[in-house]
This record gives sequence, structure tokens and C-alpha cells, in this order.
Amino acid sequence: MELLTVFWDRFDPTQRNRQGNDVGTQYRSGIYYLSEAQKAFAEASKEAEAQQYALPIATEVVPAETFWPAEKYHQQYLAKGGQCARKGDLTPIRCYG
Repeated sequence: MELLTVFWDRFDPTQRNRQGNDVGTQYRSGIYYLSEAQKAFAEASKEAEAQQYALPIATEVVPAETFWPAEKYHQQYLAKGGQCARKGDLTPIRCYG
């Protein structure tokens, strides 16, 4: 559940296919589960989060499918951009460019 707490704290879950100035389906938010237990945690977390917003939560909760790693130049993106990616770092993500 700690991971879900951090997840919800990082973005506006009411924005569909958008995060800040970034727009498109590649910017949709989602929780992808591997088991029914994970699905139950995700759905309960989403319902709890929805109580804090007037707008509906746009975050999808769907089964995980094939995982495709990002291109090599996208690996460790935050660390390469100069932002700390340490565990537990609560620094907001900065935009570059």
C-alpha cells in the first residue's frame, strides 16, 4: 500500500491522457496488476483517492500485459536529467527543456 500512496501523490489522477503540459495516450495514468490481490489493493486505493476529488479519477486499473522496456536512452531518465532518483526522495519532478 505504501507504493500506492506515493503513486497517488505524484500527479493529478483526474487528468485523462495528460500530465501537466504533456498530452497524449502515452501520458495516461494506470495501475497494472499481476494478481487478483493486487487488483483488489489497486481498486480500493483508487476508491479511497476518489474521495479527495470532485472530478472522477481517470487512472486505469487493468491487467499487466507484455512489458516492453524503454529504449536505452530513456533508462534512468531522472538520474540522467540531474534529478535525484533515490528511494524515498519526495522532490517534485522538474520539467526539462
